[in-house]
Amino acid sequence: MLKTITQTAISLIQKVKKLIGLSPRQTGNKLIITVEKLEKRVALLEQGVLEEYNIERTSDRNIVGSIFKGRVRNIEHGLKAMFVDIGYEKNAFLHFWDALPAALDAGIEEVERTNKKQRQRITAKDIPSIYPVGSEVLVQVTKGPISTKGPRITTNISLPGRFLVLMPYSDQCGISRKIENPKERDRLRKILRELEIPENMGVIIRTVGEGQKARYFVRDLAYLVEQWRSIEKQMTEKRAPACVFEEPDLVERTVRDFLTDEIEEVVCDDEKAVERMRELVAQVSKRSVQRITHYKEPVPIFERYGVQKQIDDAFHRQVWLPCGGYIVIDETEALVAIDVNTGRNKGGKDVEKTIFQTNMEAAETIARQLRLRNIGGLIIGDFIDMKSRKDQQAVYLRMKDRLRRDKAKTHVLPISALGLMEMTRQRAHESISGSVFTPCPYCSGRGKVKSSMSMSVEIQRELHRVLKFYNDIHEVRVQLHPHVLERLRKDDEELLVDIERKYAGRLSFRPDPTYHHEKFSIHDSNTGQELKLV
Repeated sequence: MLKTITQTAISLIQKVKKLIGLSPRQTGNKLIITVEKLEKRVALLEQGVLEEYNIERTSDRNIVGSIFKGRVRNIEHGLKAMFVDIGYEKNAFLHFWDALPAALDAGIEEVERTNKKQRQRITAKDIPSIYPVGSEVLVQVTKGPISTKGPRITTNISLPGRFLVLMPYSDQCGISRKIENPKERDRLRKILRELEIPENMGVIIRTVGEGQKARYFVRDLAYLVEQWRSIEKQMTEKRAPACVFEEPDLVERTVRDFLTDEIEEVVCDDEKAVERMRELVAQVSKRSVQRITHYKEPVPIFERYGVQKQIDDAFHRQVWLPCGGYIVIDETEALVAIDVNTGRNKGGKDVEKTIFQTNMEAAETIARQLRLRNIGGLIIGDFIDMKSRKDQQAVYLRMKDRLRRDKAKTHVLPISALGLMEMTRQRAHESISGSVFTPCPYCSGRGKVKSSMSMSVEIQRELHRVLKFYNDIHEVRVQLHPHVLERLRKDDEELLVDIERKYAGRLSFRPDPTYHHEKFSIHDSNTGQELKLV
């Protein structure tokens, strides 16, 4: 009797959860969204731990994914590329290979269609004649402007939906390889073949399509085709350069890409954003609308859920590991260097075990940090040297496994003989640090200034040059930063006296706190004229 009552209670609880749009299995995963006047921020928490973090400023709107009607300005045959005016300050870069008809990504398994027609083969040599200077071309941004470089673009247009990606200029169809269940893949292939896809168009089933009913794909396809028809209409109405499709903002992209069955709740502190998200979700699943809640408490939402502290801790140059070791992350112009150290993890007598534990934790933390900071390009991980090839392989496999959840494309190589792990990560946007921070105006981004001793040496060197050249001037005044003057008075007073004796002159010093630590000037004490030598 008691067993029957218990089973009935469990059944009722599961039904209630289903009604309010939650999975019977509580995941503890939450999307925390804060909307402010100047920026929007989104954090993904898994069991309270920050795993994804995105930020979008109103002044730096993301253009990756946006579609433009551009005009070819010039063709560089040596670079095998074109520069296309899409209405931005810098012309966009279009490589000949990006102007070829699309080939399916390596992460997609192609599904043959019965009504597929053969198309004429186009090679890179044909591109300059297809798109001569002055011609109009429809392009999509694949990489936003970073530093001094303009956007990178492609003619292979794709429109991402909730479960599908529509490719208007490619008749290829495929399924994400991240869906591994063979039976599920067979089911999705059948759905894909039965979809009424317009002629000369193709679709890809996204990873989130796993386990979804056929009607969701039909609805998604209809929405994407309608969106494409609207783009086609704007193509005919607008003159180049013009934007014909703007990638949704951060809030809408988050709902599209992250709101899966694994997300238990979406919490947002902006009422308008909450209503917009509910409207978007209702188009796909009305049950899921109940998962989106409006945060009204007086405590800031990122503080309430412990996000802000995790962000502050995660973006330090030095990041501590649970074992007591730490990693140091340095972003340079050419690459990102990550150094692994044992730190406080001295371990016991087994040194190899301590090193292995530190490297394994470092692999997990590095994969997480790459996502959080949105670091891209070439990345070099300097792991602690391990003698055992088995241990090296284990660390490499741990890194590969943790990188699987990354939405950006990554490629990683095994640990080399020097203990280095080389990897690349797709770089579509500037890193979080690049958009949040600006180079220090005091040290010009070096993170260091010359020491007081170095400045003392430079000042003495310049005094020798000036007093030799202006042999008729015997009284000079040096204006400098107070910290440098302190060094001269305490440690180098005798050296300054020697200079006075050598040139029969008199030196005086005036501290100026407004002076840069590395700046000084030498003046004639009588006229006040600055004494300079080129």
